[in-house]
Amino acid sequence: MKYPFIEVNLEKIKHNTKVVSNICRNHGVNPVGVTKVSSGSTELAKAMVDGGIGILGDSKLDNLAKFKDIPAKKMLLRLPGISEVENLVEFADISLNSQIETIRAISKEAIKAGKIHEIVLMVDLGDLREGIFYKNKGEILKTVEKILELEGVKLVGIGTNLTCYGAIIPSEENMGELVKIKEEIEKIFNIELELISGGNSSSLCLIQNGGLPKGINQMRLGTSILLGLVEVTWTMIPNTYNDAFKLKAEIVEIQEKPSMPIGEKAMDAFRNVPTFEDKGMMKRAICAIGKQDCDPEFMIPDNKDINILGSSSDHLILNITNCDMDYKIGDVISFTLDYVAILRCMTSPYVRRVYI
Repeated sequence: MKYPFIEVNLEKIKHNTKVVSNICRNHGVNPVGVTKVSSGSTELAKAMVDGGIGILGDSKLDNLAKFKDIPAKKMLLRLPGISEVENLVEFADISLNSQIETIRAISKEAIKAGKIHEIVLMVDLGDLREGIFYKNKGEILKTVEKILELEGVKLVGIGTNLTCYGAIIPSEENMGELVKIKEEIEKIFNIELELISGGNSSSLCLIQNGGLPKGINQMRLGTSILLGLVEVTWTMIPNTYNDAFKLKAEIVEIQEKPSMPIGEKAMDAFRNVPTFEDKGMMKRAICAIGKQDCDPEFMIPDNKDINILGSSSDHLILNITNCDMDYKIGDVISFTLDYVAILRCMTSPYVRRVYI
């Protein structure tokens, strides 16, 4: 067996998808299955579709291109660049947008391809990432007016994103503002918008607390499906798995060493000045993986007696002093992964994928 590898349990992902999708649909919300953490894994995308997902969302067009034969609509989550509208129209059915210049370019390409590309106009509710700022109603309405004049594109709704940059929690108040904007657009332009795309997995907290405003009918869900987790409340969704992803890494060194480095201290390889606690001599193991391929801050050893001490680019340093198991060179350590570590492992060309 060649290490390291990430083990992906597709049945657990399918199960989580069913559970989360049922919760959403019981509250009038259509879930988009977000695959961006998987670096274009068709296996993971198919598991989501098998679990009931009808729209796959990703931030990379290269990944959506891999999903072209999977029977689901495709949504580009990251704002498209003008330079990539040809691929956008070819591989995505829907995209999130905020700039009329880009939407005009999409219109031209869609007309050329004989397609209708669906547009979700993004509104920034205060998280300060993408979207027209919600208080600038005039700009929102002006952009809507210009979109409606274009051929080859269809304005299907408005959307927002929260927590990813500014860490702003979705609330009844800020999401209610989105509903008001949608209603104002419909009234002024005498149209009906199909959807309000009400953010990502963090927005599930509004279902948890009963504060989801009527009219929010889509959410773009990644963490909640893959980990069964609502991060803003740090709660597990009942009857879901948090261990669908496991990292397996091989031990390449075991040595007794002090817990404190010896000598004059400078910055480490990542320009940090680390601090250490003097715990005397330790039995330390090194696994052949590091920050280039994973993120030690977002992974937990399955053996609870192991502590992660730190990592450099290619060495993961563990404290195995208190382990009952007598580890040897060549033994394998298993880790349960959080979202950031999954992202690193699935993106790395040096970490194999094993699907079960």
